[in-house]
Amino acid sequence: MANTAVMWFRRDLRLADNPALLAACEADGVVPLFVVDPALWGPAGAVRRTYLAGSLTALDASMGGVLVVRHGDPREVVPAVAAEVGADRVHVAADFAPYGARRDAEVEEALGRADVGLARLGSPYAVAPGRVRNGSGEAYRVYSPFSRAWAEHGWRGPVGPPRSTRWLRVDGDGIPDAAYPDGTEPPTPGEQAALAAWADFRDHRLDRYGDERDQPASGASSEMSTYLRWGEIHPRTMLADLARRRSDSAAKYRKELAWREFYADVLWRHPESARADLRPEYAELQYDDPGTLFEAWKEGRTGFPIVDAGMRQLRGQGRIHNRVRMIVASFLVKDLHVWWRHGARHFMEWLADGDLASNQHGWQWVAGSGTDPAPYFRVFNPTTQGRKFDPDGAYVRRWVPELRDVPAPEVHEPVGVPGYPAPIVDHAAERKEALARYDRIKAAAAGR
Repeated sequence: MANTAVMWFRRDLRLADNPALLAACEADGVVPLFVVDPALWGPAGAVRRTYLAGSLTALDASMGGVLVVRHGDPREVVPAVAAEVGADRVHVAADFAPYGARRDAEVEEALGRADVGLARLGSPYAVAPGRVRNGSGEAYRVYSPFSRAWAEHGWRGPVGPPRSTRWLRVDGDGIPDAAYPDGTEPPTPGEQAALAAWADFRDHRLDRYGDERDQPASGASSEMSTYLRWGEIHPRTMLADLARRRSDSAAKYRKELAWREFYADVLWRHPESARADLRPEYAELQYDDPGTLFEAWKEGRTGFPIVDAGMRQLRGQGRIHNRVRMIVASFLVKDLHVWWRHGARHFMEWLADGDLASNQHGWQWVAGSGTDPAPYFRVFNPTTQGRKFDPDGAYVRRWVPELRDVPAPEVHEPVGVPGYPAPIVDHAAERKEALARYDRIKAAAAGR
């Protein structure tokens, strides 16, 4: 066929609001391709692998079973598929993550040797990283001014799915087998599930979001992070709906989407921050080696109910409520004095919505080594946090069955409950120790 294109899906597993797909469909024939990259598949963990397999299955069904899934290094697979079908262009949404950007540059070089172009159009974000800058043309390192500039920058409206496409059938290796760990049930994957979940939140829970979003038992959170991570829905679609709402809740939810875009921007500008502290002076902070206390944290057996509930929700759903994410992260870094990267790695193993930029920089925000310069004010007291945001104990009792017969407020500080551990640390003492360690960092930085 004289005019053939390849649509290489990655973090855009949908048909609607996909500009790269629309551009590909201008060709006479389109090969829809997904590459199972060992560099990403291997480290992903069973939860993300299984969710991805389910999302690919849903995408394939939405196209009538023509999705071509090949396994291997994209630098070899993509040029091979393009050559196999005689394509003169491969279409993608731009990837701004460190590995993805490097991979795409190498794929583009390989394609170029065969006179095949790599066309980037769109991205996983409403505003692509690098576009939001201050009046001096520099990047933002603090969220609030970024959020205001991001909103002022604006974004394009969503686009519909292709009206007609001639999909080309090509042999593939198949969607790989994967299974969730026992007891783990993330949300249903796929574009239609994402749209239904967004409609349910928008129409029935958005109005409560502003007042109840920090209460994990309220049901006011959107639970859209997994769908956004895999591109089963684009933030433009959500922002277009929010623009028609003038409520405080809609404004607050819009700001939560801005956090995702802020962290993507920071990681793009500082790719080394995926593995190291954004603020390099924190590399000198004293941490303890992970040991039995770290294992108790991972298993949700710390003796602090809100922490244990969060860690068990992680294993049960492949997600954690946003407020509780901060509580469990603070406990690991500030109470157990374990380096944030150990926690970030554990999260990436279990989160269905595991996103490198949001995960790594969310952890650094808690640790004080990232984009926010005030670590001293964020040593969360887990008991106080539990009583404030789960006053009835409903969230704790859902995820910690040992405490289901304990009434509030005692459920957040239980004593002598059979089968439930006593607190593994003294929070007040560990808070003092954490602040002392941060003081040493501050003094060392001031003396340079």
